[in-house]
Amino acid sequence: MQEDIRKLREDIENTAVKRDAGVARIAQMQKELRGTIAQVDSFVSSKDRKGLLMAGADRALRELASVFKDDPIEGPLQEASMSVWARIQFEE
Repeated sequence: MQEDIRKLREDIENTAVKRDAGVARIAQMQKELRGTIAQVDSFVSSKDRKGLLMAGADRALRELASVFKDDPIEGPLQEASMSVWARIQFEE
């Protein structure tokens, strides 16, 4: 899209496109570009946040499993851990 904006600017300078129409179109394209960039940033930051959350949950569940290794509660704890893990994975 930045390439399209650059080309349109060249066309305005070469008088292939009327200046007022070209400037309005450039403003519209830049607004669209900023909106797309903001949308991508939002998506990436939410994925990063979820990745950090998943890493922390994984670490906590592993530590719990190692603390209660060879303990009678180990089986139910693993089942509960899998339930928690599944729930975290499917949250948005």
